[in-house]
Amino acid sequence: MPSSTASSTRLVYSTDAGRVCPDCRQPVLQCACKQRAEVSLSADGIVRVSRETKGRAGKGVTLVKGLGLEGDALTTLAKALKATCGTGGTVKDGVVEVQGDHCDKVLAYLLAKGWKAKRAGG
Repeated sequence: MPSSTASSTRLVYSTDAGRVCPDCRQPVLQCACKQRAEVSLSADGIVRVSRETKGRAGKGVTLVKGLGLEGDALTTLAKALKATCGTGGTVKDGVVEVQGDHCDKVLAYLLAKGWKAKRAGG
């Protein structure tokens, strides 16, 4: 029987904490790598608004990337954007997703609030 060493006790799969970050081996909600990546998303200071349907069975969502916000500030902004568009949405990995094609409304809202924003994609 092989001895239990640090290299042979690596966690392969567990449902206790949900998804595990491949880099730091922490649960995704507690991942330190992700927090550093979110801050570096807005390197140029421009918020990009785009529309995407990939992986959503043809349903379009409006994506808002590069905000450089974390936690409650990002959630508050997402709530305001959803209220402006009159629809639902979520925040995933530092990106605000608003259901439907509302690029023009989101862009107008961000520009009115003083953000440096532009339309991205096609």
